[in-house]
Amino acid sequence: MSDTSAPSTASEPIRVFILDDHEVVRRGVRDLLEAEEGIAVVGEASDARQALARVPATRPQVAVLDVRLGDDAGGDHAGIEVCRELRARMPELVCLMLTSFDDDEALFDAIMAGASGYVLKQINGADLVSAVRTVASGTSMLDPRTTARVMARLRGGPADPQPAEPEQPSVLDRLSPREREILELIGEGLTNREIAERLYLAEKTVKNRISAILSKLGVGRRIQAAMIAGRLRERSS
Repeated sequence: MSDTSAPSTASEPIRVFILDDHEVVRRGVRDLLEAEEGIAVVGEASDARQALARVPATRPQVAVLDVRLGDDAGGDHAGIEVCRELRARMPELVCLMLTSFDDDEALFDAIMAGASGYVLKQINGADLVSAVRTVASGTSMLDPRTTARVMARLRGGPADPQPAEPEQPSVLDRLSPREREILELIGEGLTNREIAERLYLAEKTVKNRISAILSKLGVGRRIQAAMIAGRLRERSS
């Protein structure tokens, strides 16, 4: 029996779903992507309800999601809530957020919802195609400057220490000493190979350990674990 959720091989196109409440934008993105070899648009939606119904049925690898969906009940960040819900249902799905606004709050929420990338609609066509290919390959579209902004938001955002302080030991207590060590190295931005070399482990072992760390921390993306590592490091310094 074939596994429809398995990643595509070199001969199979990247399957993409598009969510945007503006038909002109949606058609433009679709035409742009479908003109590219190795990319197939398998569905589209104009609101959150349609997206949540259609994405599981079409089984895309990448969902390009508009952050703001007009009058949708989710408000200005309705697309981010779609990302969160879809990632909960389909952990293998990669989400690329598309927005007209450079909004740090939306960027932070998108990353915490499990998005792999966040690009502005002002992006040119070639760069958008590149972004889709990048996130489909498993690489984050969040550059170091973007990550630094999110880390600054974590450190200097609205103060609410009372609920946050008890979280510190509970997060660490879920991890073994070796997993804590790996989490620290993730926070430093090391790749799997670099972590393996630093700790004298097989790269596959590191990959398996990181999967366990993400599961224990209740997050779906490496960058979310990196932010937790950074937050814990800040609090202990």
